[in-house]
Amino acid sequence: MNAQMSAALKSEAAAAALKEVRNGMRLGIGSGSTVNELIKLLAKEVAAGLDIIGVPASEASAQLCNQLGVPLTTLDETPELDLCIDGADEIANELALIKGGGAALLREKIIATASARMVVIADRSKVVDTLGKFPLPIEVVQFGLGATRVKLEQHLKTNGLSGELVLRGGAEAPVVTDNGNFIIDAHLGTIPDPEAFAKGLNDIPGVVENGLFINLAMRAYVAGDDRVEIIER
Repeated sequence: MNAQMSAALKSEAAAAALKEVRNGMRLGIGSGSTVNELIKLLAKEVAAGLDIIGVPASEASAQLCNQLGVPLTTLDETPELDLCIDGADEIANELALIKGGGAALLREKIIATASARMVVIADRSKVVDTLGKFPLPIEVVQFGLGATRVKLEQHLKTNGLSGELVLRGGAEAPVVTDNGNFIIDAHLGTIPDPEAFAKGLNDIPGVVENGLFINLAMRAYVAGDDRVEIIER
Protein backbone atom coordinates (compact mmCIF):
# COMPACT_ATOMS: atom_id res chain seq x y z
CA MET A 1 0.00 0.00 0.00
CA ASN A 2 1.52 3.32 -1.04
CA ALA A 3 1.56 6.34 1.26
CA GLN A 4 -1.11 8.24 -0.68
CA MET A 5 -3.55 5.32 -0.56
CA SER A 6 -2.80 4.73 3.12
CA ALA A 7 -3.52 8.38 3.98
CA ALA A 8 -6.78 8.25 2.03
CA LEU A 9 -7.94 5.13 3.90
CA LYS A 10 -7.05 6.67 7.24
CA SER A 11 -9.07 9.76 6.35
CA GLU A 12 -12.05 7.60 5.33
CA ALA A 13 -11.98 5.71 8.63
CA ALA A 14 -11.71 8.98 10.55
CA ALA A 15 -14.62 10.51 8.64
CA ALA A 16 -16.82 7.50 9.44
CA ALA A 17 -16.02 7.67 13.16
CA LEU A 18 -16.53 11.42 13.25
CA LYS A 19 -20.24 10.81 12.70
CA GLU A 20 -20.38 9.59 16.31
CA VAL A 21 -19.32 12.99 17.65
CA ARG A 22 -22.16 15.18 18.91
CA ASN A 23 -22.48 18.73 20.17
CA GLY A 24 -21.41 19.12 23.77
CA MET A 25 -19.24 16.01 23.82
CA ARG A 26 -16.14 15.63 25.94
CA LEU A 27 -13.90 13.86 23.46
CA GLY A 28 -10.78 11.80 24.05
CA ILE A 29 -8.43 12.31 21.12
CA GLY A 30 -5.82 9.60 20.59
CA SER A 31 -2.48 9.82 18.88
CA GLY A 32 -0.84 8.78 15.63
CA SER A 33 -1.15 9.27 11.89
CA THR A 34 -4.77 8.09 11.64
CA VAL A 35 -5.81 10.33 14.52
CA ASN A 36 -4.08 13.22 12.78
CA GLU A 37 -6.57 12.76 9.94
CA LEU A 38 -9.38 12.81 12.50
CA ILE A 39 -8.08 16.04 14.02
CA LYS A 40 -8.02 17.71 10.61
CA LEU A 41 -11.63 16.73 9.94
CA LEU A 42 -12.68 17.62 13.48
CA ALA A 43 -11.17 21.09 13.10
CA LYS A 44 -13.34 21.72 10.05
CA GLU A 45 -16.46 20.71 11.99
CA VAL A 46 -15.46 22.95 14.90
CA ALA A 47 -14.96 25.86 12.51
CA ALA A 48 -18.47 25.16 11.18
CA GLY A 49 -19.97 25.34 14.66
CA LEU A 50 -19.49 21.95 16.33
CA ASP A 51 -19.23 22.46 20.10
CA ILE A 52 -16.86 19.93 21.69
CA ILE A 53 -13.95 19.89 24.09
CA GLY A 54 -11.07 17.49 23.61
CA VAL A 55 -8.43 15.77 25.72
CA PRO A 56 -5.38 14.73 23.63
CA ALA A 57 -3.31 11.61 24.34
CA SER A 58 0.03 13.06 23.28
CA GLU A 59 1.88 16.34 23.01
CA ALA A 60 1.91 15.87 19.23
CA SER A 61 -1.89 15.57 19.11
CA ALA A 62 -2.23 18.58 21.40
CA GLN A 63 0.03 20.62 19.14
CA LEU A 64 -1.97 19.77 16.03
CA CYS A 65 -5.26 20.52 17.80
CA ASN A 66 -3.94 23.89 18.91
CA GLN A 67 -2.70 24.69 15.41
CA LEU A 68 -6.06 23.86 13.84
CA GLY A 69 -8.30 25.38 16.49
CA VAL A 70 -9.72 22.31 18.23
CA PRO A 71 -10.54 23.39 21.83
CA LEU A 72 -8.79 21.36 24.52
CA THR A 73 -9.04 20.66 28.21
CA THR A 74 -7.29 18.23 30.57
CA LEU A 75 -8.35 15.15 32.47
CA ASP A 76 -7.82 17.08 35.69
CA GLU A 77 -10.44 19.60 34.57
CA THR A 78 -12.64 17.03 32.78
CA PRO A 79 -12.00 13.59 34.32
CA GLU A 80 -14.91 11.84 32.60
CA LEU A 81 -15.22 11.73 28.83
CA ASP A 82 -18.09 10.74 26.55
CA LEU A 83 -16.13 9.22 23.69
CA CYS A 84 -12.55 8.34 22.83
CA ILE A 85 -11.41 7.94 19.22
CA ASP A 86 -7.98 6.43 18.66
CA GLY A 87 -5.96 4.37 16.21
CA ALA A 88 -4.39 0.94 16.64
CA ASP A 89 -1.32 -0.94 15.48
CA GLU A 90 -3.15 -4.27 15.45
CA ILE A 91 -6.81 -5.25 15.78
CA ALA A 92 -7.77 -8.85 16.54
CA ASN A 93 -10.88 -10.76 17.64
CA GLU A 94 -13.19 -9.03 20.12
CA LEU A 95 -11.37 -5.80 19.27
CA ALA A 96 -8.30 -6.76 21.27
CA LEU A 97 -5.66 -4.20 20.32
CA ILE A 98 -1.96 -3.54 20.32
CA LYS A 99 -1.22 0.15 20.63
CA GLY A 100 1.84 2.23 21.40
CA GLY A 101 3.74 2.38 18.14
CA GLY A 102 3.84 6.13 18.66
CA ALA A 103 4.95 5.76 22.31
CA ALA A 104 1.73 7.29 23.71
CA LEU A 105 0.22 4.10 25.14
CA LEU A 106 0.05 5.23 28.77
CA ARG A 107 -1.91 8.40 28.09
CA GLU A 108 -3.97 6.60 25.45
CA LYS A 109 -5.04 3.95 27.96
CA ILE A 110 -5.79 6.52 30.66
CA ILE A 111 -8.01 8.42 28.24
CA ALA A 112 -9.67 5.24 26.97
CA THR A 113 -10.58 4.13 30.49
CA ALA A 114 -11.83 7.63 31.35
CA SER A 115 -14.24 7.47 28.40
CA ALA A 116 -17.74 6.01 28.33
CA ARG A 117 -16.94 4.53 24.90
CA MET A 118 -13.82 3.88 22.85
CA VAL A 119 -13.90 3.79 19.06
CA VAL A 120 -10.96 2.70 16.89
CA ILE A 121 -10.07 3.99 13.44
CA ALA A 122 -7.69 2.14 11.13
CA ASP A 123 -7.04 0.83 7.65
CA ARG A 124 -7.52 -2.81 6.75
CA SER A 125 -3.82 -3.66 7.14
CA LYS A 126 -4.16 -3.38 10.92
CA VAL A 127 -6.67 -6.26 11.20
CA VAL A 128 -5.02 -9.57 12.17
CA ASP A 129 -6.08 -13.04 13.26
CA THR A 130 -3.78 -13.06 16.29
CA LEU A 131 -1.99 -10.19 18.01
CA GLY A 132 1.79 -10.14 18.22
CA LYS A 133 3.37 -9.65 14.82
CA PHE A 134 3.58 -5.96 15.70
CA PRO A 135 6.04 -5.69 18.61
CA LEU A 136 4.23 -5.12 21.90
CA PRO A 137 5.23 -1.78 23.45
CA ILE A 138 5.87 -1.81 27.19
CA GLU A 139 6.46 1.53 28.91
CA VAL A 140 9.05 1.31 31.70
CA VAL A 141 10.74 3.75 34.04
CA GLN A 142 14.36 4.56 33.31
CA PHE A 143 15.64 3.46 36.71
CA GLY A 144 16.51 -0.22 37.03
CA LEU A 145 16.02 -0.99 33.37
CA GLY A 146 18.10 -4.17 33.49
CA ALA A 147 16.18 -5.55 36.46
CA THR A 148 12.87 -4.76 34.78
CA ARG A 149 14.00 -6.57 31.64
CA VAL A 150 14.83 -9.71 33.66
CA LYS A 151 11.36 -9.72 35.22
CA LEU A 152 9.78 -9.22 31.80
CA GLU A 153 11.69 -12.22 30.45
CA GLN A 154 10.40 -14.29 33.36
CA HIS A 155 6.84 -13.15 32.64
CA LEU A 156 7.20 -14.24 29.03
CA LYS A 157 8.38 -17.70 30.08
CA THR A 158 5.56 -18.05 32.61
CA ASN A 159 3.09 -17.43 29.79
CA GLY A 160 4.80 -19.76 27.34
CA LEU A 161 6.08 -16.94 25.16
CA SER A 162 9.51 -16.08 23.86
CA GLY A 163 11.00 -13.22 21.91
CA GLU A 164 13.49 -10.41 21.96
CA LEU A 165 12.97 -7.43 24.25
CA VAL A 166 14.31 -4.37 22.45
CA LEU A 167 14.82 -0.93 23.95
CA ARG A 168 13.24 1.41 21.44
CA GLY A 169 15.85 3.75 19.99
CA GLY A 170 18.73 1.72 21.41
CA ALA A 171 20.95 2.35 24.40
CA GLU A 172 22.67 5.33 22.76
CA ALA A 173 19.47 7.26 21.96
CA PRO A 174 16.48 5.63 23.65
CA VAL A 175 13.02 6.97 22.86
CA VAL A 176 11.65 8.95 25.81
CA THR A 177 7.87 9.15 26.14
CA ASP A 178 5.89 12.27 27.00
CA ASN A 179 5.95 10.92 30.56
CA GLY A 180 9.75 10.66 30.70
CA ASN A 181 9.86 6.86 30.42
CA PHE A 182 11.44 4.34 28.05
CA ILE A 183 9.74 1.86 25.73
CA ILE A 184 10.69 -1.82 25.53
CA ASP A 185 9.27 -3.51 22.43
CA ALA A 186 8.54 -7.21 22.92
CA HIS A 187 9.00 -9.04 19.60
CA LEU A 188 6.77 -12.02 20.34
CA GLY A 189 5.48 -12.97 16.90
CA THR A 190 2.19 -14.16 18.34
CA ILE A 191 0.21 -13.66 21.56
CA PRO A 192 -2.37 -16.48 21.60
CA ASP A 193 -4.07 -15.28 24.82
CA PRO A 194 -3.54 -11.51 25.17
CA GLU A 195 -5.85 -11.21 28.19
CA ALA A 196 -3.94 -13.85 30.14
CA PHE A 197 -0.56 -12.38 29.18
CA ALA A 198 -1.66 -8.87 30.19
CA LYS A 199 -2.50 -10.08 33.70
CA GLY A 200 0.40 -9.36 36.01
CA LEU A 201 2.41 -7.52 33.39
CA ASN A 202 1.86 -4.12 35.00
CA ASP A 203 2.60 -5.61 38.44
CA ILE A 204 6.26 -5.93 37.51
CA PRO A 205 8.19 -3.17 39.32
CA GLY A 206 9.41 -0.73 36.70
CA VAL A 207 6.59 -1.42 34.23
CA VAL A 208 4.30 1.58 33.89
CA GLU A 209 1.88 0.31 31.22
CA ASN A 210 1.64 -2.07 28.30
CA GLY A 211 0.21 -1.76 24.80
CA LEU A 212 -2.43 -4.48 25.13
CA PHE A 213 -5.86 -2.82 25.07
CA ILE A 214 -8.31 -5.56 26.06
CA ASN A 215 -12.07 -5.08 26.50
CA LEU A 216 -11.81 -1.35 25.91
CA ALA A 217 -12.82 -0.65 22.30
CA MET A 218 -16.52 -1.04 21.50
CA ARG A 219 -16.37 -0.41 17.77
CA ALA A 220 -13.80 -0.11 14.99
CA TYR A 221 -14.10 1.72 11.68
CA VAL A 222 -11.78 -0.08 9.27
CA ALA A 223 -11.23 1.40 5.82
CA GLY A 224 -10.57 -0.96 2.93
CA ASP A 225 -10.32 -0.53 -0.82
CA ASP A 226 -14.02 -0.03 -1.44
CA ARG A 227 -15.74 0.62 1.89
CA VAL A 228 -15.42 1.29 5.60
CA GLU A 229 -16.23 -1.82 7.61
CA ILE A 230 -17.71 -1.46 11.09
CA ILE A 231 -16.52 -4.09 13.56
CA GLU A 232 -18.38 -4.41 16.86
CA ARG A 233 -17.28 -6.11 20.07
